[in-house]
Amino acid sequence: MNPMARHFNEPQGLWYHGAALAYALVGYAAGFAGLFADHWGVNVLATLLLAHAMVIAAYLVHECAHNTIFRRKAANARLGRLLSWVCGSSYGTFEDIRYKHFRHHTDNDDSVWFEYEAFFERHPRLVSVIRFFEWFCIPAHDLLMHGIMMISAFIIPQRRSQRLRQAAVIVVRVGAFVTLAVLWPRVAVGYAVAYLLMMHVLRFMDMLQHDYDNNPILYARQAPSRFGGRATEQAHTFSNPISFRYDLPNWLVLNFGFHNAHHRRPTVPWYRLPAYYREHISDDPASVIPLRQQLKIYFAHRVHRVTHRGGPHDGVQDAMQERYFETARQGLQYGGNAASFLTSF
Repeated sequence: MNPMARHFNEPQGLWYHGAALAYALVGYAAGFAGLFADHWGVNVLATLLLAHAMVIAAYLVHECAHNTIFRRKAANARLGRLLSWVCGSSYGTFEDIRYKHFRHHTDNDDSVWFEYEAFFERHPRLVSVIRFFEWFCIPAHDLLMHGIMMISAFIIPQRRSQRLRQAAVIVVRVGAFVTLAVLWPRVAVGYAVAYLLMMHVLRFMDMLQHDYDNNPILYARQAPSRFGGRATEQAHTFSNPISFRYDLPNWLVLNFGFHNAHHRRPTVPWYRLPAYYREHISDDPASVIPLRQQLKIYFAHRVHRVTHRGGPHDGVQDAMQERYFETARQGLQYGGNAASFLTSF
């Protein structure tokens, strides 16, 4: 056995996790460097590479949260903290990301502190602005959530002790971006576009994986379950792989679309999720939401998705379990926004 493999949860993790990590870090560095090139074609390719490297980094943060990479929890946490700087989630702590995501699994719910639906009801003009930008495929809803994440220690009472740390992160990250914008504006634009593309990919994968809205119980102890807890978890979870027939396309998002497999056993690493899904969930392509319908939902209902209302299929937006799955496969659901595991509040 390779001496390094003993540090990983599984021996093959050295190669699978190692390759994904190398791609994320090298791709981030190469993509960022490519933004400085004089040729616009190189800039475009660099932007795409940078965006995808951040996507892979984000999904590796998710792997770290579930301790699927290394044997030691501390090693997973250290890597998760590093990668959170790569994918822009370092304003909050890795521990908060892990805590909120674990609550999502144990509560069988979208356990949150911030209820954006209630916030939108109080600020209808802001909703109009968000819907305007979403029409142009600018992920304004998620930008709002990431903006709140940047100042979360100053508005969430339970995170007051993080204020100094968060202020330092703001100074470093915002200062670096402003410096780029002043000295190399084209580079700053390229980075911003790459970041928006990352946000699109993450929320595209998230939008149909559960049938429930958010629930303000993140800091509640022993909150009652709305749906029966873990016993009904699979009934409220849905899978949306890029391809059911071919495995390789799903590697673009580290197999995150095989979501029922992940929720059945969260400690299964990303590279074994397709096989685990076919063995323990279903080997029938009809058990997943087809990519064609995912794309239709994502783009056709991008404005309706902000409030889940105002579109042609409002009558089925409260559907749950099997009915939700059926309507999603027909392209009738609007999907959800702002459910990223990176926004830990």
